[in-house]
Amino acid sequence: MINSLKILRSSLWLALLVSCSLPNQTNTPSSVQSEAATVINLTQTGCQFLETEARDYQYQPKQSVDCKQINSQTLSTRKPKFKPLELKAGKHIFRVTNSDVPYELGFYLRGAGVKKINLPKVSGGGLIQGKTQDYEITLSPGKYVFSCPLNPTPDYPLIVN
Repeated sequence: MINSLKILRSSLWLALLVSCSLPNQTNTPSSVQSEAATVINLTQTGCQFLETEARDYQYQPKQSVDCKQINSQTLSTRKPKFKPLELKAGKHIFRVTNSDVPYELGFYLRGAGVKKINLPKVSGGGLIQGKTQDYEITLSPGKYVFSCPLNPTPDYPLIVN
């Protein structure tokens, strides 16, 4: 009986030592356990995002209505040259800069087509000239578009695999 108690006590002591030496995963902050977000830099100039167009057209709008007129005259030749952004599903930070537009801009990313209701979206404003702002989102696989309704820019394609 005494030997059994000694063995039991030794086993409990050993189990306690082993459990204290293992990392405690339940106390690890979730930000440490999760994968870091991918940063996507986007630059807005007059009536366009530079990273998705074939070139900087150097439009100089004074107000958003100027972009509506510019896009109505130029979009048919520009749109076939758009380079879709292709990303992996997961966490992303869209870091958007208002490079030189003299009025407040924003950013709007949403699903495209029929499935747009089921896909995540993010939007916001407050981008004055020279300001950069982050928009964080976890993207699911699908087709998206992004734009600036305040600039206004065309809808640019984004594909998430």
